[in-house]
Formats: sequence, structure tokens, C-alpha cells
Amino acid sequence: MRYTVRMDSKAISAASGAAMDRRVERPAAKRRKFVIRTAIGAGVIGGAALLWVATPGANTLAVDGGTIRTAPVVRAAFRDFVPIRGEVAPLHTVVVSAIAGGQVAELIASDGAMVVAGSPLARLSNPSLELEVASRSADIAGQLSAISGQRLSVERSRRDGDRDVADATNTLLKAETELAKKRTLLDKGIVNQAAVDPLAAEVAYQRRRVAALSDGRSVEAGVLADQAARIGTTQAQLRESLAMVRRSVEALTVRAPVAGQLTAFTLQPGQTLKPGDSIGQIDSDGAWKLVADVDQFYLARTRTGQPAVADINGAAVAMHVAKLLPQVSGGRFRIELAFDAPPPRLNRGQTLDVRLVLGADQPAIVAPSGGWLDANGASAFVMSADGRRAARRAISIGRRNPDQVEITSGLAPGEKIVTTALSAYAPYQSLIIR
Repeated sequence: MRYTVRMDSKAISAASGAAMDRRVERPAAKRRKFVIRTAIGAGVIGGAALLWVATPGANTLAVDGGTIRTAPVVRAAFRDFVPIRGEVAPLHTVVVSAIAGGQVAELIASDGAMVVAGSPLARLSNPSLELEVASRSADIAGQLSAISGQRLSVERSRRDGDRDVADATNTLLKAETELAKKRTLLDKGIVNQAAVDPLAAEVAYQRRRVAALSDGRSVEAGVLADQAARIGTTQAQLRESLAMVRRSVEALTVRAPVAGQLTAFTLQPGQTLKPGDSIGQIDSDGAWKLVADVDQFYLARTRTGQPAVADINGAAVAMHVAKLLPQVSGGRFRIELAFDAPPPRLNRGQTLDVRLVLGADQPAIVAPSGGWLDANGASAFVMSADGRRAARRAISIGRRNPDQVEITSGLAPGEKIVTTALSAYAPYQSLIIR
């Protein structure tokens, strides 16, 4: 049995067109498309990962590597010193004062001049003082004249007493001689006893007289010696008073008390001075010291005799602490430094750089001083091995000088730290170095 299928011409045309519009893909093309899509996906994922790594976290800061400085931590000798600034001052300074008041009549020396001890610097005029000195001098001269009369009276009394004793002794000798003659005649029977008895009585009297005069002379001599001593003391005091009175006039000439350079001498003719007014000072010539202020942090480690080194025209000059003034003012205390040997020519007020040695060099773990110590050395940013990151780490520091700081904990030799000032990095715990 046969079946005949009949199709409409339009249906046949539509079926033919649909078959012709369908795209036939080849296997190689499908593989290329898969590779491209996989690569694009991997790129997107890698870019996202790179962006995640490069984007700082909340406690991380990205910084330009050219804006920071780094330095290694090493084991080396720590030089224990503190730098100070010393001002040159004379080793000895003597103030020149006016002993007597008056008006400046003449200037003999000038400010800055070299003077010798006793040389006149200025002369003052004081008519009332001169009149008073003349009056007192005359009064003292009269007292000295009276004292001289008293001394002469004492000397006369001493001589009169000596003369009385001498006269009595001579009379006794004559009486004894005459008695001896009479007794010789009595023994020969030429005279009788009646002729001898009066002479014996005379001799006895003269002996008592000489004894009494001698005893009185001894007492009188002591009184006269005491009186003479008092007269001598009074006379010496009067002469000293006279010299002082005359020196008060001589004090109108102001003289240099010591040799040296006259400074701060600013007197003007006609200027009036009172006793005790300072008119200048004399600085020791060629003998200098340094005066420096030191941070109170080093007060406990500073003592007299401590060595120091001053830099004078590029040369190291040895010094030592001569005086320590422990009073703290404005967070600093003052020291005076003396030179171990005569220094080269210096000028008053000149400033010098000095290293005050606090202790001997000792091996330690050290890092360079720098702005990173602004945080009081409580932490440091430690660089990673590849130099791309730096992480904050707590550390402890000990001694420090302008070049070095001693690391007591938190860092090891060979590690590298950021030495740039850390004030800008205070809120962050890590740095990304770009």
C-alpha cells in the first residue's frame, strides 16, 4: 500500500531557510574560546588579590621609600658622653670697688687695658673727706704727743728710782768702809768702843734703807713696765688710726687690686660714687675656664674631676670638671670646666663644643640616634627581610649620645629600623614601603 506525502511549498521553503541559518561550530574554535575565558577570569582574580595586598589596612600606612631613612642595629662600643656648649670665662675675676666716695676727677686707665697690681685707675675728689682727715690727723697727733710725754714721765720715774737705789748703795758702802777702819783701830787699842758704835748703827741703817729702796724699786718697776706697755699699745693704736685716716684720703685714688685685664670699667669724669660702688673688674690674663649648663638628667652622673674634651679650632683639648653647682634652674645645672694644660689664645664670651665624658667606652647593642627617638625610644619600626614592610615593635633603650643609643631589649644586631621621625606614623602599627 502506498502512501503519498504532500507538502505545501511554503512549509518546504521555511524548513530550508531554518536549516541554512544554523551556525555550525568547529571543535578548535571552541577550545580557543575556553582558554580566553579562563585567562580573563584568572586575571580578574589576580588583580583583585594584588589590589587587596596593596591596599593598607586600618593600622597600616603606605609610604614612599624615598621619604624614609633606615639604619642597621649593630654591636659596637658605646661612647658614653654628653655634648655641651661651654662659654669662655676668666679663671679668676676680681671686682674693683670704690673704697671712698667722691666725684670722679681723673681717669687714668681705660676699659680693656692690662694693669699691674697697685696701678692707679682713677682719682676721686672729696673736699669734705679731706677736711675731716686733716682734722682727725691733728687730733691724733696731739694724742700721740701726750702719749710721748707719759712715756717720758715713766722713763724719768724709772731713772729716779734707779738713782735712789744707787745713792743708797753708795752711802752704805762708805759707811761700811768707815766702820771697817774704826774696828781696825779698835783692835789696835787706838780708839774705844764708843767710836765704833755710831758707825755700826749707820751701816745698819743704810742696809735697811737699801733693802727698802730695792723692794720698792721692784714693785715700782713692775708698775712702770705695765704702764709703759699700755702707753705703747695706745701709741700703736693711735698711729694705726692716723694711718687709716691718711689712707682714707689715699683711697680717693682707685688702684688695681691685682694684675690682669681691666673690664667693665665705664667711669665718666664728674660721676659721683658711693663707698662700695663697683666700678669694674680685673680678669686673670691668659687663664681661662669654661662655664656650661647641663641637662638635669645628667646631674647624678656628674662629679668634680670628671674628664671632658673641648674642640678648639679642630683640636681636642683635655679638660676636667672643676666646680659643680647642683642648683637646677630651668631644667639645667651649671658646671665650671678647667683646662688640664694652658689653652691657646681665647676670648671672653667665646663658645666651644665640649664632650663631657660620663664613663668608659663599653660594648653594647647600639642604633643611630635620630628622629625615631621622638617617641622616647619606646618603640621602633623594624624592616622586613625584603625591605617592603616595617612593623612597630616595643623596645627599651639605655644610655644615649648624639650619635648612638644603647638598645637594652627588643632589637638584635643585624636588624634594620626606620630612623625617620615617627611623629607622622604614631597611629600606625605597620608601614608598606612602595
